[in-house]
Amino acid sequence: MLLDTCALLWLVLGGGELSPETLQRVAAAPFVYVSAISGFEIGIKYRKGKLELPTLPFDWFKVIIEHHDLQVLPLDLELCIRSTQLPPVHHDPCDRMIIATAQIHKLPVVTADPIFNHYDIETLN
Repeated sequence: MLLDTCALLWLVLGGGELSPETLQRVAAAPFVYVSAISGFEIGIKYRKGKLELPTLPFDWFKVIIEHHDLQVLPLDLELCIRSTQLPPVHHDPCDRMIIATAQIHKLPVVTADPIFNHYDIETLN
């Protein structure tokens, strides 16, 4: 399964808006992934003062990835181009990258964003 950026932040904070069922599925999953674009989003939020972190974003992300045993999926050419070919339902480029990642890797996305349901992916919240 693939965490969108909000789901990653909620996981770190102990669950947040994730349902108990989704938290159980995350805990039981053999692999839980995040997109590298989530690092970009977190860095931007931090720089704009919209997200407080105890350390710089890169250091925070490294600790979180290790602590929660997450795998980071990189952005590559196929994924970047695929994100531009998605139907124009969602206009957030970071979320489009996460949706394209889910499609390419055939992963459900943990998200509370209902707009993800307009794409050919499974969502959990």
